[in-house]
Amino acid sequence: MAREQRRRDARLNRGTERFLDDVVAGLSLPQKALPPKYFYDAAGSRLFEAICRLPEYYPTRAERSLTRENLSDIARFAGARCELVEFGSGASTKTRMLIRRLRPARYVPIDISESALALAVRRLGREFPWLGIEPLAGDFSRPLRLPRRKARRVAYFPGSTIGNLTPGEAQAFLRMTRGHVGVRGAMLVGVDLKKDANVLHAAYNDARGVTAAFNLNLLARINRELDGEFDPGRFRHYAFYNASLGRIEMHLVSLAAQSVRIGPHRFEFERGETIHTENSYKYSIAGFRALAAGAGFEGAKVWTDRHGLFSLHGLAAA
Repeated sequence: MAREQRRRDARLNRGTERFLDDVVAGLSLPQKALPPKYFYDAAGSRLFEAICRLPEYYPTRAERSLTRENLSDIARFAGARCELVEFGSGASTKTRMLIRRLRPARYVPIDISESALALAVRRLGREFPWLGIEPLAGDFSRPLRLPRRKARRVAYFPGSTIGNLTPGEAQAFLRMTRGHVGVRGAMLVGVDLKKDANVLHAAYNDARGVTAAFNLNLLARINRELDGEFDPGRFRHYAFYNASLGRIEMHLVSLAAQSVRIGPHRFEFERGETIHTENSYKYSIAGFRALAAGAGFEGAKVWTDRHGLFSLHGLAAA
């Protein structure tokens, strides 16, 4: 028990060091930036779950709807008793539908937030006592050591998280996943589709301010974990659709000229200067299939919701 606690403490220390390194590197860039993976501490994970329930935020409803309506076809593509590996599992809400239908030989949820992962595993264990669950706390954007395959492996990456990566990063991630699933493997990946800019703007600028709180929580997390001195009240959430690049951009705007200390480091902000916190790329179906083909996947199936807002791609290892 004591040995396991020491291992956990060591992982936390390494994680904090990596967090600090990434923050210092990002805030030292000409366009200050912070990696969006750090949104998801316990508070950030709760806020994101609240975002998914907002009326303006269509991706979760659209993906859940298309999954429910096409579940039999999705299950045939994945194959019963496969091994299901989920990247960025979070609360695993959509995964429950797949688990009920597929009855996978094993479920491997991967998430950067240990607290969110532990909570999801407890819930799933109660709901599916027969399910073998092997959770993995880690950053899926970095190389991971997965358990040895026991059955045909299907990677599941819902929620349009792939849109947070640049197209080059997305293709590299798909190529890495192709290696994880092997020659008979497959992938199910959620992809947000290009659409009217007003719909996109509303989804990332909700009337209740939950997305703003989610964005600003990143500064509060730096204060809590890295001895930072951000005053979140001196920053404002700003999100817009960059049509030329096909992506939503989220920023935090400095409302005044200010100096912010993080541990021994100090960063200067001009009034109106921004911290770029997230991209969310939108794709056409043909465009995403071409991206996947360059990573060793064949676009075997695609499902969309009735309004054509969101897509789920079934990719087979080529």
